[in-house]
Amino acid sequence: MGATIRIGIAGYGNLGRGVQAAVAKNPDMELVGVYTRRDPAALSLPGGAPAFHMDQLPGHTEDIDVLVLCGGSKSDLPEQGPALAALFNTVDSFDTHARIPEHFAAVDAPAAAAGKTALISAGWDPGMFSINRVYGEALLPDGETYTFWGRGLSQGHSDAIRRVPGVAGGVQYTIPSTQAIAQVRAGERPSLETRQKHVRECFVVLEDGADAAAVRESIVTMEHYFDAYDTTVNFIDAATLAAEHSSMPHGGFVFRSGNTSDEHAQVIEYSLTLQSNPEFTSSVLVAYARAVHRMNQAGQVGAKTVFDVAPGLLSPKSAEQLRAELL
Repeated sequence: MGATIRIGIAGYGNLGRGVQAAVAKNPDMELVGVYTRRDPAALSLPGGAPAFHMDQLPGHTEDIDVLVLCGGSKSDLPEQGPALAALFNTVDSFDTHARIPEHFAAVDAPAAAAGKTALISAGWDPGMFSINRVYGEALLPDGETYTFWGRGLSQGHSDAIRRVPGVAGGVQYTIPSTQAIAQVRAGERPSLETRQKHVRECFVVLEDGADAAAVRESIVTMEHYFDAYDTTVNFIDAATLAAEHSSMPHGGFVFRSGNTSDEHAQVIEYSLTLQSNPEFTSSVLVAYARAVHRMNQAGQVGAKTVFDVAPGLLSPKSAEQLRAELL
C-alpha cells in the first residue's frame, strides 16, 4: 500500500457526514479537515477531525490530496466546482443531468491549467447507473435502455425544493411505475414517456406568510427537476417533516433490453436498494477520490467523469490482487 491519501471535505451536510463515515472505512485514507460555511467551532465532529471555515481552503492546498465537494447541485457546485478545481484535485456529485456538459466545461479549464484532476458527477445516478447504461448499450446495440429511480428520497430534488422562495423545509420522493418495470423486465421493450415511468411527490413546510399556491407553481414548473413529471405538492408542518421524513432511502434500476439475434432476447438489470442515499453516494465519492489521486499522479489532468476511470483504480487492491481474487 502506498502513502495514505489525505481527504478534505467541503460542506458538512448529509453528504459531508457520509464522506466522513466512508473515509473511516478505508484504511488507505485519512480525513485531514472538514470545511464549512458555518462556524467551525459549532461543529461536533466524530473522531476528532479538525474543522475549518471554507475561506481557509486556499491556504491548505499542500495538506489535501483530494477535496470532496459536498454542496448541492442547484447553486453550490456550479460556483465551487470551477473555483476549487483550480486549487485541488476534486470529486463532486453534480447531478443535474441536462447541465453536466456545461459543468464539465466549467471545471475542465481551471483544473487543466492548474495540473489538477477534477472528477464530476460521481454517485449512483449520475455515476454507477451511468456506467451500467454504457455497458448495456455497448453489449446490446440492438436494444433500449430504461432507468427507474425510487421509491426514494432524492437529495438533489429536495435541495431544489428548499431553495424555492417561501419554503422553510421539504423533501421529494421519486416513485417508479411498477407496471412499467414489469414490462421492461419481461423484455417487451415498451415505448415509455417520462410521465409514464415516474411520479414525484413533495412534502413542503412553508415559511410564515408564504403563498402556498405560488410555492406549488414554482415547484411543479421547475425546469430540469419537475416540469416533465406529474408532481404532487403536500404542505405539512415542521414536526411532521421531522417525524416522518428524516430517513433517506432510495434505489432504482437500470435495464438494457435487446436482441443478439432474431431468436434471442436478452435483458441486463442492475439495481440498488439503499437505506441511506447520502451515505451510499458518499461511499462512491470516496472510491472515486482514490481514483482521482492515482490519475493525477499519472498525469491525467482536467475534468473527468466516471466513463474515464478504469474500474481497478477504484479499488485499494493492487492490479495483481484484483487479477488473482476478482477476475
